[in-house]
Amino acid sequence: MHEIKPGQSVELLKELHILTRDGKMNQDSRRKLKQVYHLTQFIEPLLQEIQKDHQDIQLVDHGAGKSYLGFILYDLFFKKLENGSRIYGIEARGELVQRSQELARRLEFPGMSFLTLSVAEATSSDLLPAKVDIVTALHACDTATDDAIHFALQKEAQSIVLVPCCQAEVASVLRKNKGKRLGGDVLTEIWRHPLHTREFGSHITNVLRCLQLESHGYQVNVTELVGWEHSMKNELIIAKYKDLPRRRPAQRLQELLSLLGLEEMSLRFFPDSVALI
Repeated sequence: MHEIKPGQSVELLKELHILTRDGKMNQDSRRKLKQVYHLTQFIEPLLQEIQKDHQDIQLVDHGAGKSYLGFILYDLFFKKLENGSRIYGIEARGELVQRSQELARRLEFPGMSFLTLSVAEATSSDLLPAKVDIVTALHACDTATDDAIHFALQKEAQSIVLVPCCQAEVASVLRKNKGKRLGGDVLTEIWRHPLHTREFGSHITNVLRCLQLESHGYQVNVTELVGWEHSMKNELIIAKYKDLPRRRPAQRLQELLSLLGLEEMSLRFFPDSVALI
């Protein structure tokens, strides 16, 4: 049991099926717990930083699924806060939301809310506060990560933590425009082969997201979540609002879209006009 953090509820880990009823852990559960713990190591300093400004923390977890991250964060950090701090789990599948609501009641975690919404719907929902402190999206597929970024920007989040997954949209645009570009720009050799289209599309999606966040004044750090042997969807993007200059990253983002023939995606990465300060 040395892998379990001090103070962690064993009952919670059993309810999440990370531990069996007799307290054992299989290889898949060990891998899952390691990922979530590793992510909490990045998130906890962000929470502590927020507390220097105000004690009550509003965290929104998009594409929450079974809410492993939300429950473990609440158990390790939020449970001891006796204020208005709250974790909101946003998930489109109603049965998972209901299951999480029931589990929060059983464990007496009153500072957790679960809402049946898409990531995009959450931006305009009056069930969420007008302003939140931190937004997380762990393995939010394809454009759901972009919706989470848009949500975070609208809600003026101090910190954003993303582990993107299955980025197909940019690759599909590269694929569609490939034929008319191959005869000209040598750069298109980077994504001429279908496998390269997919991989380059995934990579460039995250590059564009980082520039988008920087164009809104965030300081961005990109690292690995865990070793590649645990997950191929492994890129962790952490953005902290520092009110940094916006003009250069916004220009670079526009230039990159133009260079790669992705102008039609401007609305994806510039959903609102960017103030070029």
